[in-house]
Amino acid sequence: MHLKTMKCDHLCLIASLESQEVFVKPDARASFEALFRSFDGSVSFQFFKSFRRVRINFTDAMAAAEARVRLHKSDFNGKELRLYYAQSVHIGSPRLEPPKPDKQFLISPPASPPIGWEPAPDAKPVINYDLLCAISKLGPGEKYELHTGTPTTPSVVVHVCESDQDSSGGEEEDGRRARPKIIQTRRPEFAPTVLQ
Repeated sequence: MHLKTMKCDHLCLIASLESQEVFVKPDARASFEALFRSFDGSVSFQFFKSFRRVRINFTDAMAAAEARVRLHKSDFNGKELRLYYAQSVHIGSPRLEPPKPDKQFLISPPASPPIGWEPAPDAKPVINYDLLCAISKLGPGEKYELHTGTPTTPSVVVHVCESDQDSSGGEEEDGRRARPKIIQTRRPEFAPTVLQ
């Protein structure tokens, strides 16, 4: 029976098999199918060799549940047979139900904040008056060490910039500051190449 032609009211089990015998040997396949036909005479099978799985489609939910209880972790041809429900029973609804919301808190970002959540008030800015005082006493070209370096961390040093008149290359005749000259980067020589 093809997956698309299967009725929605069936309950399905998935059998996980460790060996490939069921997929290649007809006698192993027949004995495997006989295990489940004892619970439901109209059971159908779908074999997925590459996944080592068999989908078992039952017509009765009670037969499927009984088969799982009795055969799960049982011995089949010297290997453990594991059975899992392929879908849960939804009485009166053939549609797939949404997942239970037990792990939806892992969605990031959350859809809405939790109940009782309130934003934290913004902290007041910290003003270091000692630092401001020390910087105001510095003159042009001096430096102030904020943090002394260690063998594993660098030191933090504040350097006071020179005044505008000292840093400019001088003034023009009308009293305005001279603009520094921008030196253009030379373009590299062009060497044509043959594209193949």
